[in-house]
Amino acid sequence: MSVTINADDYGLNEHCSKAIAQAFMERKITDTTMMATGEYFDEAVALAKEQGFINAIGVHLNLTEGEPLTEDIKSCGAFVEDGIFHHRNNRLKFLSKNEKDAVYHELTAQIKKIQNAGIKITHADSHHHIHTAIFIAPVVARVCKEQGIKKVRLHRNIGRINAIKMFVKNLYNSWLQRQGFITTDYFGSLFDIENAEIPDHCEIMVHPDFDKDGILIDRINEENGVPVGQKLPDLSSERNVTLRGYVEL
Repeated sequence: MSVTINADDYGLNEHCSKAIAQAFMERKITDTTMMATGEYFDEAVALAKEQGFINAIGVHLNLTEGEPLTEDIKSCGAFVEDGIFHHRNNRLKFLSKNEKDAVYHELTAQIKKIQNAGIKITHADSHHHIHTAIFIAPVVARVCKEQGIKKVRLHRNIGRINAIKMFVKNLYNSWLQRQGFITTDYFGSLFDIENAEIPDHCEIMVHPDFDKDGILIDRINEENGVPVGQKLPDLSSERNVTLRGYVEL
């Protein structure tokens, strides 16, 4: 049974980036995806080179937090307010041509920033899963194809999901694979596998961070500005699975 464990948000800030580096050192993750818009971007690149996981980095496409890299998207109220991405996106909103063009140029710039830092991007996913939104997904597919990214994260398809949502998620996953992208067979979080068997060829998403005691956790929230969550597990030993990175897919 093979499992890919991807740490989202690399480069977002100092503490989560250092937690991700620690998780690599402890062999609790196989991959990470990097935010080109993160405040700790340059330091995170240097840290990855120093710690030796530079070849296990994908792109964490972002339209929901922080400052954009390009100017045109700043005039798109669907994504930006006062020059900053917001997280009030209507995932079913039809995009105008100008909005699609702005998203295209922003996502392209994010990918190129990571590539120009000397990172060969292994795969793509997104902040708050925005790459699965119906009218954004085709733009993401176009950008990834143009930039040579062949592997993309699925829509969540394990855990407790009602029938209607599962139908929609499966439609997206089938569409993604028809576009020619390589994917795992399953995708979910630690919560989704907590009391269930881990399916073969599965990606598990985690958000490594440090709690108030300096313990490495999977962050699920913050309380008074301090990350909270469960201790980040070692699935290879605790669940007897074989870890396989995106580069091996």
